[in-house]
Amino acid sequence: MSAVWQASRAAVRRRRLQTSVIAVVVLVSSMALVVALGLLDVASGPFDRLFGQAHGAHVVATYDAARVSGAQAARTAHRPGVQAAAGPFPQAVVDLPQSAAGQMPGVGAGPMTVVGRAEPGGPVDRLDLFAGHWATGPGQLVLALPDAAGMGTGPHSPLGKRIQLPGLAPLTVVGLASSVSGTAQAWVSPQQIAALHPTAYQMLYRFDRAATSRQITDATATVTAGLPSGSLIAHQSYLTLKAQVASQPDAFVPFLMAFGILGLLVAVLIVGNVVSGAVVSGFRHIGVLKSLGFTPNQVVAVYLVMVCVPAAVGAALGTALGAVVARPLLHQVFQGAQLGTVNVTPTISSWVYAATALGMPAVVVLAALIPALRAHRLSAARAISAGSAPSGGRGLAIQRWLSGVRLPRSVSLGLGLPFARPGRALLTVSAVLLGVATVTFATGLSTTMVSYGDAIEGVGRTQVVVWPGQARFGQNLPHQGDAATQALLRGLPHAADVSAVGFADVRLLGQSQGVRIQGARGGRSALQDDLAGGRWMRSPGEVVASGRFLAKHGLRVGDSFTLGAAGGRQKRVRLVGEVMSGPADLMRADWSTVTALAPDAQANQYWVRLAPGADADAYMKSVRAADPGLAPSAQTSVNAGAVTVISSASALTLMLSVVAALGVFNTVVLSSRERRRDLGMLKSIGMTPRQVTVMLVVSMAGLGLVGGLLGLPLGVAAYRVVIRMTEASAHLAFPDRMLDVWHPGIMALLALAGVAIAALGAVIPARAAARQTIARVLHTE
Repeated sequence: MSAVWQASRAAVRRRRLQTSVIAVVVLVSSMALVVALGLLDVASGPFDRLFGQAHGAHVVATYDAARVSGAQAARTAHRPGVQAAAGPFPQAVVDLPQSAAGQMPGVGAGPMTVVGRAEPGGPVDRLDLFAGHWATGPGQLVLALPDAAGMGTGPHSPLGKRIQLPGLAPLTVVGLASSVSGTAQAWVSPQQIAALHPTAYQMLYRFDRAATSRQITDATATVTAGLPSGSLIAHQSYLTLKAQVASQPDAFVPFLMAFGILGLLVAVLIVGNVVSGAVVSGFRHIGVLKSLGFTPNQVVAVYLVMVCVPAAVGAALGTALGAVVARPLLHQVFQGAQLGTVNVTPTISSWVYAATALGMPAVVVLAALIPALRAHRLSAARAISAGSAPSGGRGLAIQRWLSGVRLPRSVSLGLGLPFARPGRALLTVSAVLLGVATVTFATGLSTTMVSYGDAIEGVGRTQVVVWPGQARFGQNLPHQGDAATQALLRGLPHAADVSAVGFADVRLLGQSQGVRIQGARGGRSALQDDLAGGRWMRSPGEVVASGRFLAKHGLRVGDSFTLGAAGGRQKRVRLVGEVMSGPADLMRADWSTVTALAPDAQANQYWVRLAPGADADAYMKSVRAADPGLAPSAQTSVNAGAVTVISSASALTLMLSVVAALGVFNTVVLSSRERRRDLGMLKSIGMTPRQVTVMLVVSMAGLGLVGGLLGLPLGVAAYRVVIRMTEASAHLAFPDRMLDVWHPGIMALLALAGVAIAALGAVIPARAAARQTIARVLHTE
């Protein structure tokens, strides 16, 4: 065994470049593998994962404070079957004025549930306090908002804003947090909650058995047994929240799964190519070892140890660096990918690191074992002969044929080189193919997501939303009526278009659950750009809705149905179009359709589109000066989804392209070493170093072009499959204009991406081979 170890150590020291290449390739591949497996791990069952990390509540129970004391509620935590509990937390419901809500993006006016809680942590429902600090004293409030880009910082952040509640001292927003269980819309300190006059206690439970609704029902009955009748006002099961998230799966999950699979394939393929090539290039050394008396098993052991030493080091470092890279990348991805109310930073399971640290060396052993076993069967003479540069067969015949083509001799020789090692050439083409497929997939995905985000987020359309004051919140009322207010806003300087928007509560006849209908009066609707199918409304009685609305109510474009409203009013409507996204309980219509169901309907917001170059702040000042009863707020148009997709896709594409280029680098190193004698002979008869470089780069560029041409359809197919999966699972709809991303110019550039990857990987070792002198090359022979 000592002889095997000594021979392995000598081989590692002698082949420093090859050893370094193996270590670097395994390191980068391990990083890519951690990210790829991390994406697959986090993207599969994200709700369950994040719910478990935050110790979410299986049941959120609300008890009537008039019937149950805090001590009685606290004792329920010790009932059989309760795994953990938190509370009781005093709970109050307050009315948030429209004026306060309009100043804070993501906060709606109306009833708001506020809970008194001393800290964000605890045994159940650990809150993610992602901005500011916790409310610890009077006059402080923490809002429940998603951890989205720009929410915690920037000019539109709610932090520091003062909320004036009717009859109460103002509250200052000091922190932003998210709850995986959706337990409240805001939190205050236990000392502050008394001023809000709480009427209930909130208890949070985790049960030993909570996999089914029956188990949840039985466990809830157990904890509430013995309490006064009617003391349990409401209880929310986590299964309901999970169903809501499942009905609206995030559009990012299929994209993440696709990138994860591509990363896994590229990492494994490149490592296999590099390691098997290293063993094949050592066949001559294997023959020498056999001639010195090494047994076939000892020879195999020498080469397994020789490649495993750098592979183990590279896998360990790559796993550690992958953990560093993957966490901020996944955090950035899931900031833009909101999973319902789940906004906890995902963490990668430990099995991902274990699988990478152990699996990558296993891939190396397997890749080295296959060619090593081939050498195991060869005699010493045949092994030495196999270790020399291939001299006959297809490669020589193809080179002779190419010599008759009108191409520079260095180019024709380079095009014929890969045919001497068809297996190695096939692995190199496969690596480049997957790299180009990744670039193609990411390009199409980014283009579509930019268009989609711009359409649904209103980029370049509505810049200001104006809210009229309401008497029940003690606000100033507009000086004029609804129609006059719209005319006032349209007449102010720099206003290009004003739409009055109002809502009415209705229901579909035959269904008990209510829906809302949104109507727009005047101006060009700012929503027409997100039409995915059918057409926009042209006459009264026509409506449009999202795919989620259609799926929930079993409708299709072209269907007609009857809407009912208060007072027995009914209206037959026809669904004429589908919009790209929207709630499952909202449809859109013109103003006459809304007033037919609700004659007293008034606009409760006005969407203002300003003239090009206009200042939104100046327009808002003019609105306040014209009518103090109006509350304008600027609308920011940040395409967060597109930013997330592009940034994550770019990072992953760059990583996989680097791995593919390293595979090409290794192929050129092996080819130049195998052909040292041939290169020396070519230089001795007049080939210049530049021609040698061109020959070796062209040999890889030809494979890159083949890989690029084959990778294009694979990338396009992956893009179309993932887009259709997203549409089906998330009930989204992309119009044809957003899917028409492939043009001849773009396709040509993407095909050349394979040539670029191959050329970049080949140029450094090609230049190194070209700089070797004739005497040195022939002397080593």
